[in-house]
Amino acid sequence: MSVFLASSRRRLQAGGAVLILLLAALAVPAWRNASAVNTADADSSGRGILLSLADEAVREHRLVAPAGRNAYEFYLSVLELAPDDAQTREALLRLFPAATAAVEQAIDRGELDEAERELRLLREFDSGNYLLALLAGKLDAQRQVLVRQHEARAKLIQARLARQAAAAQPAR
Repeated sequence: MSVFLASSRRRLQAGGAVLILLLAALAVPAWRNASAVNTADADSSGRGILLSLADEAVREHRLVAPAGRNAYEFYLSVLELAPDDAQTREALLRLFPAATAAVEQAIDRGELDEAERELRLLREFDSGNYLLALLAGKLDAQRQVLVRQHEARAKLIQARLARQAAAAQPAR
């Protein structure tokens, strides 16, 4: 009878071990799902959403434009929530050369107001950067060129109007 009890005990222990393994196997996915929910909650925070939007903007090459939908604005918003976020600062630093190139291209295309907005955006991150000072100088010079062009056009229009007015007067 002791042989029978020993084999029953072994079967019971083996069955118990199988039951424990089965419960553990069921518990691991449930635990993973719970941690995934916690991760999703953390990612649905403002910071997580902003980082996701920033990453998407980088992939779509929207570094400093359009206004309100660019990587720099999203990353700067993350820094407002978490000023010590080293990864966000690193991302802004990494994007800085391409962003300054985008500002220069806007200046070259004559989109001076847009270039000025983009330049202000970059200054929010690094106000003392010498490249930004150079771009500001280029922007000012381009504005002066534009003012001179407008003045020259105005003089041409005035001269044409004066000629038309003189031609319209009766001869004496």
